[in-house]
Amino acid sequence: MLGVTAVAALAATSWWMIHIPAVQDAIFRRVIRHTLEATRDDLLVPDSLRVVLCGTGNPLADRARAAACTAIFAGGNIYLVDIGPGAWKNLALWRIPAAKLAAIMLTHFHSDHIGDLGEINIETWANGRDHPLRVYGPQGVEQVVGGFEQAYSLDEGYRIAHHGAALMSPANWQMKPLTVKIDTPAGVSPCAGGSATALEENGLKVTAFTVDHSPVAPAYGYRFDYKGRSVVVSGDTIKCANLVAAATGADVLIHEAQAAHLVKLIQEAAEHLGNARVAKIMADIRRYHTTPVEAAAEANQAGVQLLVLSHIGPPTPNVLARIAFMRGVADVRPRGLVLGYDGLLLTLPAGSKDIEISTVN
Repeated sequence: MLGVTAVAALAATSWWMIHIPAVQDAIFRRVIRHTLEATRDDLLVPDSLRVVLCGTGNPLADRARAAACTAIFAGGNIYLVDIGPGAWKNLALWRIPAAKLAAIMLTHFHSDHIGDLGEINIETWANGRDHPLRVYGPQGVEQVVGGFEQAYSLDEGYRIAHHGAALMSPANWQMKPLTVKIDTPAGVSPCAGGSATALEENGLKVTAFTVDHSPVAPAYGYRFDYKGRSVVVSGDTIKCANLVAAATGADVLIHEAQAAHLVKLIQEAAEHLGNARVAKIMADIRRYHTTPVEAAAEANQAGVQLLVLSHIGPPTPNVLARIAFMRGVADVRPRGLVLGYDGLLLTLPAGSKDIEISTVN
């Protein structure tokens, strides 16, 4: 073993060496090479349906969670359900192969579901995306896409002028809004039924279905079917029969979850402090989300193998908060349940019933 004097000498030598420019450059070269080689192309192998939670938070600030985003890997492509603020940063840090982003499926147009749309469009373009980015969603998606394109158009021009059109193709910067139309009779609840095929390609089928996030309308969830495996993403909704119907027989249900009992505590505290604005907002939001217990009941009705709770609110920064958030869930669904977190990776191999749970990093 090294003595105290030897350890001190080694530390002093190391401290001296990292101040040498040649040593610094050698270290940086090694780190840069590792970073450039670390793209997660393994997620694109077409042997499985894969899911990465790229944003599991809600509008309440949470250091550990970006806003709403779920990444689906199938048929050699990447598909995102929503792209809330902070989600692109997660995807970039995880070295997701950005150029393989094929489409984004927007559930609705609340800011916490669309805030990074401009960022991911321009960043995946800069990283080599060789096609316009398709953006699917309910009626209104044209307005949303057009607004982001207008806001980022000056940036587009700067980059083309700087790097050249041969590298930064103006055509590939474009987004292509695609309205998914689901006919729902006037006066009929969106939870009474309604679905439509959004896309079919490379063995993947994506089905959109209506959910109830009133007064936000229309609002959708999405089901992904690939090589006999299936994942459903709820979107924002109250407990909804149409969601249960769409999720029936699916392997995984990724369901939004808001702990209404904890939101009520925020409301009461705001009322006590005389903050009428926060109190009113907390009272309102309890009326158009699903509680963890309700999500568990829906998963049971649909017969899904695994329920993953996402779009978590309020934040759960510690063990106590997570226990309180999950209050009563085990009584309804004692197994087959995961509290989602940013970086959760699900792998569903084709020709199997297995669901592998890990973390992307």
